[in-house]
Amino acid sequence: MCYHMSQTFKKVTKKVIKERYGINKSISPLFEKGSGHHLNGFDHPTVIVIANDAPSSFQTFDWGLIPFWVNDIGHAKQMENRTLNAKCETVFELPSFREAILKRRCIIPVDGFFEWLHHRNKTYPHYIYPKDETVFSLGGIWEQWSDQSTGRMKRTFSIITTAANDMMDKIHNSKKRMPLILNPETEMDWLSQDLSNTDISLLMQPFKAESMAYHTVSRLVTSRKENSDVPEVKEPLNYQELSKGLF
Repeated sequence: MCYHMSQTFKKVTKKVIKERYGINKSISPLFEKGSGHHLNGFDHPTVIVIANDAPSSFQTFDWGLIPFWVNDIGHAKQMENRTLNAKCETVFELPSFREAILKRRCIIPVDGFFEWLHHRNKTYPHYIYPKDETVFSLGGIWEQWSDQSTGRMKRTFSIITTAANDMMDKIHNSKKRMPLILNPETEMDWLSQDLSNTDISLLMQPFKAESMAYHTVSRLVTSRKENSDVPEVKEPLNYQELSKGLF
């Protein structure tokens, strides 16, 4: 599943990002937040997204979808931990997702994401990123939820996941899943208001492994004592026990 990602855009300029997604408004304030090296979904961070209600603008939503029909804050907090991801195989069926997938889709641009290899009762964190060192466009769904006790409006999102491709099948070998990475040639179609169920399903395919790269990183990414939202969290680190290669 996809619970950990990076969103810094350090290797691409604001101009490139704006041209890539057709953004026509200033994006400087969003890109000056100074962190995003490691976003942990269970912290419910605020993340930059492009949503289908304003496809030419960046917005900020919180990670962990809260369905519009949730009535109270207690239920909302329970839901947001369960909805960091939405499986493409069941997204049309589950009450939490079935309206959002049809009406409220979004793109989450990321530098890359983290996943864990299980080997001999240990886990080894990997950082996965675009081979061309630009960005991945993750496909997501979003909701607007109102806290009835305060009237506060909150926009939240969930990342769609698919079956793993050949590369991710070996890295994420316990679950064999990966986030929905949209094809750059058709990624903006995800925001179209005119998609049928079939059209949406055709876009929810595993991304091609040959366009992805990876390396192992330190276990800082899972530290509970140290700040993991630092550049070092993505730095390569080799593990001797994996030196002969598992692939």
